[in-house]
Amino acid sequence: MDPLLLSRLHFAFTIVYHYLFPPLTMGLALLMVVLKTWAIVRHDETANQAVRFWSRIFAANFIVGVVTGIPMEFQFGTNWAQFSTFAGNVIAQTLAMEGAFAFFLESAFVGLLLFGERRFGQRVHWFSAAMVWLGTWASGFFVIASNAWMQHPVGYTLLPSGGLDISNYWDVLFNSWITPQYFHTIGGAVITGAFVMAGLGAYYLLLQKHEPYARLFVTLGVAVGLCATVLQVFPTGDAEGRQVTSLQPTKLAAMEGLFKTEQGASIVILGQPDASTQTIDNAISIPQVLGILTYRRWNAEVQGLDAFPQDQWPDAIALLFYSYHIMVGLGTIFPLIMLVGAFLLWRRKLWESRWALWLLLLATPFPFIANIAGWLTAELGRQPWIVYGLLHTADGVSPLLTTGNVLFSLIGFAGMYTVVSMLWLVVMAQEIAHGPTPQAHPHPSPFPEVEGTFG
Repeated sequence: MDPLLLSRLHFAFTIVYHYLFPPLTMGLALLMVVLKTWAIVRHDETANQAVRFWSRIFAANFIVGVVTGIPMEFQFGTNWAQFSTFAGNVIAQTLAMEGAFAFFLESAFVGLLLFGERRFGQRVHWFSAAMVWLGTWASGFFVIASNAWMQHPVGYTLLPSGGLDISNYWDVLFNSWITPQYFHTIGGAVITGAFVMAGLGAYYLLLQKHEPYARLFVTLGVAVGLCATVLQVFPTGDAEGRQVTSLQPTKLAAMEGLFKTEQGASIVILGQPDASTQTIDNAISIPQVLGILTYRRWNAEVQGLDAFPQDQWPDAIALLFYSYHIMVGLGTIFPLIMLVGAFLLWRRKLWESRWALWLLLLATPFPFIANIAGWLTAELGRQPWIVYGLLHTADGVSPLLTTGNVLFSLIGFAGMYTVVSMLWLVVMAQEIAHGPTPQAHPHPSPFPEVEGTFG
């Protein structure tokens, strides 16, 4: 097997596994700040105990996220040495900022969040939660800045050696690609945290366990989830789509399965793209919608893949098409799920509606799938470039790699991540089985006058 293909599979495997964890930590970080603020303002010990519970869930996911994230950066040297030589002077800056500023901020305050409440009091505990939130979202920003530069390179100078150097730090850090991608990614993280919180609350309610906490989890998860899912469709999803239309038209055409340039192009809801015949089999489409979504005109001409040389087409059109449609399909369903939950909450019927609780519980894994599908869409659509318009993926791989080198490493990583997964599942199962209810009140309530007011 080709070392280039194996290296791409290797990186895809490690990042797909890693990306199961950061969206949850970024989403939970915001929700913990909301819970802690509620606890202090309302003197509510139920919310305060909920923060302790979710901080343990957060910490376990944060640790696994760190363990699985570090090897990805090493792969720039082991598997993608030519890319590192070409663009390392740029990419290293944003990745170093992520480690020096964001990672150390969140890792330092995670300790205070877990162990500092009794010693330092409620205000410092709230501040710790806020700093963890700031750190996780700042970490996401610097990682997105790195990826955004690969999608839309700016602020660089071509060196006589053939490599690149930064000519303007501010252009790199305020790349126009960052804003839509960052807020769309953060939206996905908030949706993930909200669905997990609401789903776990629904699970406890179905078991009739930890009910005051469960009602709090479901209420907060549904309220935040409804807002986040709507914003994910518009404006962040819309802005991301229009950005792709403007700067990466080949990605747009492949995502939509648009092989031929059309005026008043249709949007394909379902179908099977066939690159060999350049058709969509069994297509279910809505006429003229793609033009209004991209150019705000019903009869707008949308470029198909035929408008570009074939060597510039993404090399996995079918996988890109399916990934994009899975992401969009789930993103369309998410607001409907949360709207059902919000309506039943408003009518005060959610706690007795077991079907709705089951809906929230069974929907819990879907944001993770949508996040992975979104990442696949972004990366597969950039092909055949590793740095869009500047360096082909085939030219970025380490030149001395053999098939055996990459395969050995891939199998080793798969084994290591299997062990990590089992340990993570054991920890999660124990935390969920124990639940948020304290045993013998190891943390005396800082709010003795009001306990468990939510319900």
